[in-house]
Amino acid sequence: MNSISKKTAFFGLATAVAMIFSYIEFLFPINLGLPGIKLGLCNAVILFLMYKENIKTAVSVNIIRILLTGILFGNTFGIIYSAVGALFAAAAMITAKKVKCFGIIGVSVFGAVFNNLGQLIAAAALLSTPNVILYLRV
Repeated sequence: MNSISKKTAFFGLATAVAMIFSYIEFLFPINLGLPGIKLGLCNAVILFLMYKENIKTAVSVNIIRILLTGILFGNTFGIIYSAVGALFAAAAMITAKKVKCFGIIGVSVFGAVFNNLGQLIAAAALLSTPNVILYLRV
C-alpha cells in the first residue's frame, strides 16, 4: 500500500471514529440544565489529529464530520451551530498549541470554551436576540 492510500485510509478512519462519537452523544444526551450541552467526545479525535498528524488534517476531518453528522442526524441549524463552534474551537486550539504555554488538556479546555462561545454567538445571530449570551453567566 502506498503512502497516499495509507493517508486516505487513516483520514477515513479518523472521520468514521469522530462520527461514531458524535452519534453516541446523539443517542445518549446529557441533561445538565442547559440545552444542547454535550461532552464533545468527537473533539478527542480532532485533538489527537492536531497533535499526532497536523492541523490541516484535524480541521478537514472536523469539517467533514460536521457536514456528514449534520446531514445524517441533524438539520441545517445543527450544522450551522456545529460549524461556527468548530471554527471558534479550532482557532482557539491552534493558537493555544502554538503559544506552547498549555499542555494538551489546556488546549482541549480552550477548544471547549470557544466552541460554546461560538455556538452562543451563532444562536444570538440566528435567533436575532442577544439574550442567548446570558448563558455565559452559568
